[in-house]
Amino acid sequence: MKKTIISAALGALALGVAFSSPATAAETTACLITKTDTNPFFVKMKEGAEAKAAELGITLKSYAGKIDGDHESQVAAIETCIADGAKGILITASDTSSIVSSVKQARDAGLVVIALDTPLDPIDAADATFATDNFLAGELIGKWAAASLGDEAANAKIGMLDLGVSQPTVGVLRDQGFLTGFGIDIKDASKWGDEDDARIVGHDVTAGNEEGGRKAMENLLASDPMINVVYTINEPAAAGAYEALKAIGRAGDVLIVSVDGGCPGVANVKDGVIGATSQQYPLLMASLGIEAIAAWAKDGTKPALTEGKDFFDTGVALVTDKPVEGVESISVAEGMDKCWG
Repeated sequence: MKKTIISAALGALALGVAFSSPATAAETTACLITKTDTNPFFVKMKEGAEAKAAELGITLKSYAGKIDGDHESQVAAIETCIADGAKGILITASDTSSIVSSVKQARDAGLVVIALDTPLDPIDAADATFATDNFLAGELIGKWAAASLGDEAANAKIGMLDLGVSQPTVGVLRDQGFLTGFGIDIKDASKWGDEDDARIVGHDVTAGNEEGGRKAMENLLASDPMINVVYTINEPAAAGAYEALKAIGRAGDVLIVSVDGGCPGVANVKDGVIGATSQQYPLLMASLGIEAIAAWAKDGTKPALTEGKDFFDTGVALVTDKPVEGVESISVAEGMDKCWG
């Protein structure tokens, strides 16, 4: 039986120490800094932030990198937010460790900083993180892929299409979650690429976009043209991987799995481009983040975390029309009802 495993994000806010003076909503400015402004995931995140800011009477200023991995633009955006007197920053960091010094400057200046989707490294460099359980998102598609292959999982040839060479936390968590779910020893869970399982053909990076996914898939196929399982960091990368496979006549016999759950991605599950995807909820992340900045500006309240976790879990669900025993999932129809594209 298919079951929904979305962990609802209906959290409360816990009282913290105030580092900023109280402000009315009309006086409150918030910043949203995303990796890009073209990826549908971040487009929806911005929509969620804008809608909640308008509802609460908060001025929202949005910034984005030119591409995923554009660290310098994010540093400049943080500096601008500090200079503008913003009360808080929501950020999806491109370089999760290098951004920490800039985040510290913002916090020292009295801003509350909340990571969305991508935890900082270390995670407590931000005041809070509102995100999918990215390891679980990867683990779900790994378990599904292994169960779908059955006994042939022992003979799989796996191509890993990751995010970037800097290994941001979101990419590491999804990658290592997938391998764990598939039944592969991940060695050091804080990084990808040190595994010695012969089933892994290799890792390549995509920058989280379709062109990057196509090129990375071509590179891995050059190493082994008989790859039959492909993990992708997100659905744009999955779409690119599919095009590369299609070009050599292998689109129909390779199992592609991914993470995001946007409407185009769920449609690709329906069309057989992607076998299964883990759906996350960026609009919710952003709207909760704006609420948290409003609470901080009002009386210094900091957001609470999900019990037993070091972040606020905004939920995840596996979307597929080919459910397997032992892996909870929702149908494509349910996924389309919940998608955000």
